[in-house]
Parts: sequence; structure tokens; C-alpha cells
Amino acid sequence: MLFDRVLSRMIRCGTLTVRYPDGRMRLYRGTDGPGDGGPRAGLVAGMHIRTPRALRRLLLNPGLGFGEAYMDGEIAPLDCSLYALADLLVLNMMAHGHPAETLMEKLRWLRRHIDQLNPAGRARRNVAHHYDLNSRLYALFLDRDRQYSCAYFATGQETLEEAQLAKKRHIAAKLKLDRPDLEVLDIGCGWGGMALHLAREHGARVTGITLSTEQLAVARGRAAEAGLDGRVRFELMDYRDWTRPVDRIVSVGMFEHVGIDHYRRFFRTLKGALKPDGVALVHAIGRSDGPGSTNPWISKYIFPGGYSPALSEVLPAAERSGLWVTDIEILRLHYAQTLAHWRRRFAANRDAIQSLYDERFCRMFEFYLVGSELAFRRMGHMNWQLQLTRDIGTLPLTRDYMAQAEAEARARHPAEAAGPAEPGAERHDSPVSLRRKG
Repeated sequence: MLFDRVLSRMIRCGTLTVRYPDGRMRLYRGTDGPGDGGPRAGLVAGMHIRTPRALRRLLLNPGLGFGEAYMDGEIAPLDCSLYALADLLVLNMMAHGHPAETLMEKLRWLRRHIDQLNPAGRARRNVAHHYDLNSRLYALFLDRDRQYSCAYFATGQETLEEAQLAKKRHIAAKLKLDRPDLEVLDIGCGWGGMALHLAREHGARVTGITLSTEQLAVARGRAAEAGLDGRVRFELMDYRDWTRPVDRIVSVGMFEHVGIDHYRRFFRTLKGALKPDGVALVHAIGRSDGPGSTNPWISKYIFPGGYSPALSEVLPAAERSGLWVTDIEILRLHYAQTLAHWRRRFAANRDAIQSLYDERFCRMFEFYLVGSELAFRRMGHMNWQLQLTRDIGTLPLTRDYMAQAEAEARARHPAEAAGPAEPGAERHDSPVSLRRKG
């Protein structure tokens, strides 16, 4: 059997047990020992391939087929968790490859400029695919503020709420909000948490823009409920349509949806939207191993048109815009920690989520959260933050002001409780009416 030969060559780390559709069991034992494999040694997992179709998917296009077969119930973990199975497969595929996946990666590279072409209309459809889901879904696994991006873990022991609050403070410090009534543009504002934080804690006047109608409704409702709708407003708008200069720009978790064909336009827009003494902060997912392409399953089911770029793809566009890159920070395992929290909360609330959609949707989202966490633990993904200015002298000579601003924010609220710490504790509906199941 051809797939048997593929696994025999690929599995060199850990031990994989496979039950084939005909009931036959096969053990694949890697040769890497504890002294050779590091975190790879000692991994044990099992996989039940239930149908011949699933076997063909794994053989011909594993990057897409594994996730689809899991969603359809044609592949199941065998005496282990989905995370354990995916971890073992990812480690071996990254180290030793799969011939079909190597070919498919080359094909994806050749067409990536087409896949990431995101004019305004297509960008709005891509955003709606993921962010216009039933809003209660996100309330069931995110923190109370619905921060749907990498949190900031100073020690790794923080609750999700503490780490997401720390992320907002960390970004606010880099924006240098040193006086009230600074006007801030939040590009890709999500459910409004960052904009509300900047207004409430720093006296900023914020305009958040999004392409998601569901997020827009929730954000506007939250601003009114907090009594901040006179200081914060939210608009359904593409970033390319913004023309008025502001004091500060923040963009968190949106750049992944811009597309490589549009990076120069993005940074030119930032420059045009900044006042001469303005500051911008862009926070996004990246990759440490150079340019690549988006996993086909993620592109089809989760983030169509999305791509997490290497900094070598981003910095040339920023440089050509005429902006100063005044600070770069790499956050390595912070998103892996964040996703681990989300996975636990999703599992704790799985029955409620299944009542909104169905079993196949739950499997899709479980696979997405597991695969994303492994991308940060095993596959070279990370987060980067770029601070940008128009003028060389806008900011202090050293980074000390950032740490000072964060310390002052903590001192203002020394006993602040950001929300429930236990997985599944947050079970409230959003202002947006629930969609029907299916």
C-alpha cells in the first residue's frame, strides 16, 4: 500500500498506530531517541482511518484532506486526543516531509498572488466568512472583552483575562498616549475592546473600522452600554477608504487579511492617515522561516484570502512608504498560550456551541484551534509588532517610556479583575440575535 510506505518513511519521531479501513492495524515507530529528538521523542498517538476516501485524501493532498476527513468523521484519533495526533504528524511532516504535500506547497507558492488578491469586495466577503458567524460563539471561548488575537503573557501563568488586558496595555504603551483627546484610528477593530480600552483608560477619541457587520453591531452596542459612544464610534469601512489624518493608528490582527499584493497600499495608507507627529502600531501573525503560503484547509474553511507573512515581506513595503520603523518586537509562544486557553474554553462549552451549529462545525473549529496552536509551537509561526512614525524625532530616544507607561497602567488598577478565570465561565448572549443552527 502506497500510504503505508509514505508513513514508514515519514514517521521517525515517536510512535504512531494506524487502524486502516479494512481493520488492519499497523505500528510506525520512529528511530529518534530521547537524546536525538528532544521534544519529539516519546510521543505516542493513534489514528483510525475509517474510509477509503479518507485514505486517498491523506495520500494525495494531506494539507487539505486531513482536516476535511476529520470534519467528516472519516478520521478519528485512536486512544489519544486530536492534539496528540496532530502534534506527532506535524513534527514528522515538518522534519521529514510528505511527497504530495511538498508538491502541493510548490503549487500554492506559484498561485499565492492570486489567492491573496483582496480588492474591497472580496475582502468584505472573506471577513464575513469567519467574523460574521453567530456572535455568541465567540463569547463562549474568548475572554470577556472578546479579544480575538494574541494575548501577552509576562510569566505564562496569567489567566486569559489577565493576559489579554496586558496585551492592550502593552500596545497602548507603544502608542504613547501621553495626553488626552488624541484621535486614534483602529483598523480592524473587532468587537471594539481595544478602542474602548484606549478611550476609557487614556481619554482617546477612537474610530474603529471593520468589514464585519456582526462585529460592528456588537461594538456599537458595547460603546453605548459603557457610556463611551460620545468618545468612540465604529464604522463599516475598508481601510483604503480612510482619508483624514489622525494622531495614532492601531491595527491588531488585521494585517493577515491584507494580502501580499496590497502591502505597499496598506503602508501608504498608514502614512497618509498619520499626522506629522503621529504614531502607528501594527500587530500581526508572522512566520520566522521566510515567505511561504497559507495552509489550504485554513484558507478554505477559516480565513480565505489570509496569509501570515515573514517580516522580510513586510519591511520592504513599510520602507518604501517612507515611514520610520521605530520598534519591532517578536512574540514567540504567546499565541500558543492564548490558543491553549481558547481550546480549553471551547471544549468546556462544546455542547452550547453545537446547539448553535452542528457536530461538523464543532469538529472544524476544534481542528482550527489545534492546528493553529501547533503552528506556533512547532511550525515557526510567531507574532510581530511594528511601531511606525512619519518623523524621526517623534518618540523618545529609548524604549523606557513603554515600560513606564505599562507600570503606570498597572498602578492605576492594582486589583483589577478582568473577568472569569475558569474555562466556560462566560456564557452570555451578545446584542446580536442568534442565527439558526446550520
